[in-house]
Amino acid sequence: RWIRWTGWPFFAFVCITVYGQLVTVYEYPKAWLLILGGSCVVAMIVGLIWGKGKRVWCRYLCPANGIFGLLARMAPLHFRADTVAWNRYQAETAPRAGPVDCAPMLNLRKTNSNVRCHMCVRCSGYRNAIALAGRAPGSEIVALTGRDTNPWEVRLLLFGLIGVANGALQWTASPWLVKAKIAAAEWLLAHDMLAPLSDDIPWWVLTHYPEVNDVFTWLDGAIILGYIGATSIVVGGWMWLWLRVAAALLRVRGDHLRLAHGLVPLAGIGVFLGLSALSVTMLSGDGMRIPGLPWLRGALLGIGAVTALWLGRRLIARAPAPRARRFAAWLAYAVATSAGVVPWVFMFYLW
Repeated sequence: RWIRWTGWPFFAFVCITVYGQLVTVYEYPKAWLLILGGSCVVAMIVGLIWGKGKRVWCRYLCPANGIFGLLARMAPLHFRADTVAWNRYQAETAPRAGPVDCAPMLNLRKTNSNVRCHMCVRCSGYRNAIALAGRAPGSEIVALTGRDTNPWEVRLLLFGLIGVANGALQWTASPWLVKAKIAAAEWLLAHDMLAPLSDDIPWWVLTHYPEVNDVFTWLDGAIILGYIGATSIVVGGWMWLWLRVAAALLRVRGDHLRLAHGLVPLAGIGVFLGLSALSVTMLSGDGMRIPGLPWLRGALLGIGAVTALWLGRRLIARAPAPRARRFAAWLAYAVATSAGVVPWVFMFYLW
């Protein structure tokens, strides 16, 4: 029962993301091996003990599972189950269809969402009712109802994929973090508290590579944790607040959970831009420049924001509320969307 708790993807993603920043996972192979190798070992242990031939780790515990599930709602392809064809097959005299070994343990008769599906194709053609089908990107999000939403999935989106990811991917470029670190170091020195400034720390706790002059102190670790945590609370909290305002204007209880899914494309593009910044830095170090990079980043960020606003409009249009309230709710939703744009504007254009 504890494995099925829906909050695991959120906590696993936050822990693995923050720990990766503390050991500088993107730049050192030992840290990369520790995080990915350690995750693989834990996944194998979980599979051996509880798997029974199923992907228990992937379904419930994987740090990336929740992220992939959110982004998959935007996919233009999905496996669709035709209930009429399913029932017709049962009524026919056709040979009995053998059971499908669905690794992520889905209810195949109601398969329409991409959230848990691994697209392994095992169920394709089952009972002449399941087939790969096209759909408009974002149509799954627009069709969401209150029963399709999960509070932990929304927390993962707002405070994890947007909040924590923002802090984790931009702290190295933040002048605010540098100022906070200098102020904290001066205060510690003024009070003769030197222990937090020590750097004799194992590499698997905090970054420690003196041969390349890359060493973290305890203060560095605390400042990074504080920055990522503060970013998550401020950005995620801002979105949560204005989504609640939008839901209140629509007078639909719990509708903020449904509206939050409209931010998925903006979150995905934001993470892509943040991760690609490291690649751009490495390419620049090798003398390779990307023409029009600021414009390209701005265009991608604009596409993400416009798509999120469009999805928000579609979601709000389904609410049984007067037009004036729907418009006011969309404005509140737009204010929430701004928190997914502003941090990247600071990182790419203002700092």
